[in-house]
This record gives sequence, C-alpha cells and structure tokens, in this order.
Amino acid sequence: MKSAPPLPYWADVILLPVINLLAALLVCGVIIAMLGENPFSALSVMIKGAFVYPSSLGYTLYYTTNFIFTGLAVAIAFHAMMFNIGGEGQAYLGGLGAGLAALWLGADFSPLIVLPVAVIASALFGAAWAFVPGYLQAKRGSHIVITTIMFNFIASSLMVWLLAGPLIQKGQQSPQTPTFDANAFLPKFSELLASVSIDVARSPLNLSFVLALAALVFFWVLVWKTRFGYELRAVGHNQQAAHYAGINVPRVIIITMLISGAFAGLMATNEILGVQHKVLLNFTSGYGFTGIAVALMGRNHPVGIFLASLLFGALFQGGAELDFEFDSITREMVLVIQGMIILFSGALAYMFNRPLSHFLASILNRKQAVNE
Repeated sequence: MKSAPPLPYWADVILLPVINLLAALLVCGVIIAMLGENPFSALSVMIKGAFVYPSSLGYTLYYTTNFIFTGLAVAIAFHAMMFNIGGEGQAYLGGLGAGLAALWLGADFSPLIVLPVAVIASALFGAAWAFVPGYLQAKRGSHIVITTIMFNFIASSLMVWLLAGPLIQKGQQSPQTPTFDANAFLPKFSELLASVSIDVARSPLNLSFVLALAALVFFWVLVWKTRFGYELRAVGHNQQAAHYAGINVPRVIIITMLISGAFAGLMATNEILGVQHKVLLNFTSGYGFTGIAVALMGRNHPVGIFLASLLFGALFQGGAELDFEFDSITREMVLVIQGMIILFSGALAYMFNRPLSHFLASILNRKQAVNE
C-alpha cells in the first residue's frame, strides 16, 4: 500500500480535529434522529444552553476551567512521551491540600494570605502524588500508565478514610469536611462585577479561570521558551539520543511528572475553593480522564487545549439543556454524545489522517501541474 504523505502541521492541529468533531456530531445526529428528534434542533438547544441563556456562559467557562488544568496535566507528560492518566488522583490530593490550608488558616488570616497558600498547597499536593509514579518510571522502569492507575485508586481510598474519619464535619454523617471560612472563598465573577455595578447572572465561574489562563501561558513559555522545555521535548522524541546529548533523562521525567501533578492539583482550586467551599467525595467527577481527550484534541498545545476545553465545557453545560428540553434525550444520551466526542478525538484521533493526507497532496499536485 502506498504510504500517505506527511500531513501539514496546520492540517494536523486545526483541520483534523475539526473533521473528528464533525464526524462525532454526525454519528450523534443519526442517533438523535433514530430517537425521533430533530438533530438540528438538538444542536441549537445545546449551543443556546452553553452560550446564550442567562448564566450559561458562566457555567460553560466554569467547566472549561477544570478541563484546562487536567488537559495541561496530560499534555506536559505527553511531551515527554509519558501517558499520565493519574489526573483524577492528583486532583483529589490537590483538593486535600487546598482544603487543609483553608481549614487551618481561613479563620485567622486574610484572604490575601489564605488563598495564595491554598492554591500553592493544591499544586504541591498534586505534584507530590505524581512524584512516586515519576520516580518509578525514571529509576525503575515501571510503566507510568500502571502506576498512575494504581495511585488513582489509592487516592480514592485515602480520601474516603480521611473524609469519613479524621476530617469529617462533627455532628453529621456525610463524608466531607466542615465548610471553610469566607476568607478561603475564591471570589466569583458575578460578585466581582456586582461590586462595580455590573449586573450579570450568577454562576460558579470564579477567579480560578484567570489562574487557568495563566497556567496556559506558563505551559507555553515552559515548553517552548526554556532550556528545560527543550530537554523535555528532546526526551519525548528520543530518550537515548537525549541521554547521549548530555540530558539527565531521569531528572527530566521526574520534574515533568511533578509539573503534571501540579497542574492536575490546581483543578481543585476551581471546585474546592471556588464552588464547594469544602472537601467532599468525588468532587473530581471524571475531569481527570476527560483531560486526556482534551490534550489529544488540542494537540498538546495551550491554544488547542483551551479550545478543546471550551468545547467540552459547552458539551457539559449544553448537554444539561438537552436533557431538560427533550423527553427522549435523557442524561444517559447526553453522556453518549460526550463519549462520542471523546472517542473520535481520542482513540480515533487519526482515523482520517491517511485520506486527508492524500486529499491535500492531490490538491497540491494539481496546483503544481497548473503552474508548470
């Protein structure tokens, strides 16, 4: 079989993800039509539910914030050719770090002290939970996929024990910590805008969204503008060549996993400090696993990760409107739609690579023939 010509970079990062998205929507449209509903009406309701209705944009960006952090966590590891699927556990421990800082400091210090310490604690706890898998990968050759999966389960069990035991709020049975002092609440955008007489619909969108945008910039600078970023990408391309070039490969692997865990841990700032104001079970809600699809769809680039995060945020928020507006489109059907997007942007990300490569090459050859 004739090998496919290389796909242009712009087509790989822009055109191919768009084709995958359209393919997923086409399959979902067929399923919705089989249920007796108009797929175009369903798409319209989803878009309005994600961007048009009051407070809908705030909710969409709130979900987007979670996906930015978990997508960055996966992407930074991908650049070193590591598959970190431990974002769930690292975010869980990040919530523990943020929660402990908020509980211990919230009543005694001002928000200017409590919030930065809680944010830093979330990153440090997430990084610490990623350290052991990174160390085992670098020093013992243990597969990062296996160790991060195991640490997800360990984190879950640890949090159940803590929230049902030492950290549980006294006098009640629900496994959660006491509510934080108001000094540990991340301000919501609706509250900040109201303070300057700008009235917007209330939503859970809070200042962690700004932190997520800063994390995107930090990611770009780190990976493409620093010496460590060069070493990171060199290790990802070829570990042996990087070693012969004088790069300390184990050090790069460990530091990369620490940064990856820190990104995942920062997800807790949105959920724990910005919305829940307490640590509770299962607050991660699968965001760590969805971050894998976000990183794949975004091609491990901060701009792509932001756009993919926005897409999945819109799917989560707009999907809730589908469940509300259509009797035949249940919450389970919404999960199927989300799953299709993840399938086509993840496992089937390069399904259209070969035909697209041949198609673009044929167009280029025709142009060259005309010019000659």
